[in-house]
This record gives sequence, structure tokens and C-alpha cells, in this order.
Amino acid sequence: MTTGARVTAARAAMAEAGLDALVLRPSPDFRFLGGRDGPYLVLTPDALAETADPGRLLPGNARRVGVDPEMRVRELFALAIEAELVPAALALAPLRLRKEPSEIEAVGRAAAAAEAVLGQVRELAWFGATERAMAARLRMLALETGCEEVLSLRVAAGEHTARADHVPGERVINPGDALLVSLCGRWDGYCAEVGRVFAVAEPPEDYEAMYSVVVAAHAAALRAAGRGATAAAVAAAAVDVMDGSGYGSFASDRSGRGVGLGPDEGPWLRPGDATVLEPGMVLCLEPAVYVPDLFGARLADTVVCAPEGPVALSVSPRALRVLDR
Repeated sequence: MTTGARVTAARAAMAEAGLDALVLRPSPDFRFLGGRDGPYLVLTPDALAETADPGRLLPGNARRVGVDPEMRVRELFALAIEAELVPAALALAPLRLRKEPSEIEAVGRAAAAAEAVLGQVRELAWFGATERAMAARLRMLALETGCEEVLSLRVAAGEHTARADHVPGERVINPGDALLVSLCGRWDGYCAEVGRVFAVAEPPEDYEAMYSVVVAAHAAALRAAGRGATAAAVAAAAVDVMDGSGYGSFASDRSGRGVGLGPDEGPWLRPGDATVLEPGMVLCLEPAVYVPDLFGARLADTVVCAPEGPVALSVSPRALRVLDR
């Protein structure tokens, strides 16, 4: 779809959502509609323009305006309009669900780049290093591949693997630790994430059994992500495996989400999302188990929904790897 076709589709979606205009700042939505220099992009039924003063371009009779979720409060007040402000996603999110072939190729390149960085994990010296130091090393490796922006980089060791929102800190990585490493970045405008699980010298007691459940849940979700399945059904496939193994109460509340121009897009692989999967949708499958104060495991792969079924764009082995240094 050309930029012109996207703009035409966006205007039709605006009309259906009852929006008189869209105001976007640099963001995935901004790039989707062809924004380049900013600082704002304004779309109305009659015009598309980049400007430093979006309020000047809004229709005087505008009653409902879609705004970028990344806009700050002061930017919203600066619009100086008496209109209802709603998320621009009301119009744009459905248009971004299905990627074009060129976009899928771009995501594939991003997934390969992220995977290449994680492929160097076994070559690094982990014993005695801190999570923060190793995260910095991986960040540098990502930037060396041409990564435009590292969106999230997780290095969690030992008991920290049990925290879904852990930020790398000063904990020293020791033999006998479980280790979670994941990288989500943007290459050439598109995002991908890959996450793998390791053990330092040897796995903790009972860790391999728990991790095998996550691997099985990931495989079940991948099998379920065929054409016509709902996002909720894919999530349920992963949860059913974890429930059947006794880890259901420790499972993550979602099994994945969409990726593309942004790192967190629809569909959302969780209960209640009735989005039907169609060819062109790109997902990050990320089932996880977190056992409080003990350990956790999370696998993340970028997957495209193709006519013949789901295809993983990140293909490195998912078996538990033991690091020997």
C-alpha cells in the first residue's frame, strides 16, 4: 500500500470513527502515514501536512480529534481547540494490523538482527559480571548491527528471572544461575524481539522441568496461531499447557502481542481479544512462567501469520543452553 493509499484508508477510518482530524507526533502512527520531519503531522478530510503548529491546521468546526498517544499534556493544551480528544488508534490501529510484504521483509531483517545479537551470548564472559554490565555489552552489540533504537533489553539472573518487569541491576551473575536474555529493537524503522533462556554452568534444581513447560506452551501457541484463530484462542493454547503442568497460576497474563512499526501493537494474545488472525499479521509470541522468589522463564519469537500457517522469523534453538564461562 502506498502512502497515498494509506492516507485514503485513514480518512475512511476517520469518517467511520467520527473524527474530524488526526494530530500525530513522531511515532509508529506518524511513520505509517509517511511522516518524516515533523514535529507534527496533521490529517484532515482535505489536507495532510507536517507542521510545527498543528492547531492552525485543524478545522474550525472540529468536534472530535484523534491525537497521538505519545503527545504530552502541554502539547494537547497547545492545540487550543474545543474538541473531544481521543486516541488516534481508533482509526489507525485496525489499518496497521496486517503488514504488507515489504513490511514483513523489514520485520524479518529486524528479527534476524536481534537473533544475531543473542547468538553471541555464548561467546561472552558471564561469570562474575553484573546484569547491568552485560546488558550494556549487548546494547553495544545491537547498535553495531545497525539497530536504530534499543527498545528493551532484559538481562535477569537467578531470582530476578521471576520478575516480569525486572530491570538489569548490580546483581552478580554466578554459576548455578538461571539467566533470561531478550532484545527488542528497531532496525530500518521496524521492530522485532527475540528472547532466550540460559543456565550459567548448570541449571538450578527443578529448572529444566519448569522450562520444558514454557517450551511446550510456546509450541502450542505457535501451532494455534493459524488463519482464522482468534488472539484469545492462541493465548488459551499456551495457558492450557501451563495449567496442565501445574504452572498455570504462575503464567504471564499474556502470551504475546503484535509488532511492526511499534514494539507493542495489536493483536494482543490474551483472554478477551477476539481479533481474528489473518495473513500479514506479525506477532511476538512470549509465553512465560514466573515463580516468585525462585526463578522464571520466558521465550520470545517474532512470528508472521502466513496463508499456509504461522512462520517463526526467529529460528535459533529454544532448548536450554548452558553457558560455560
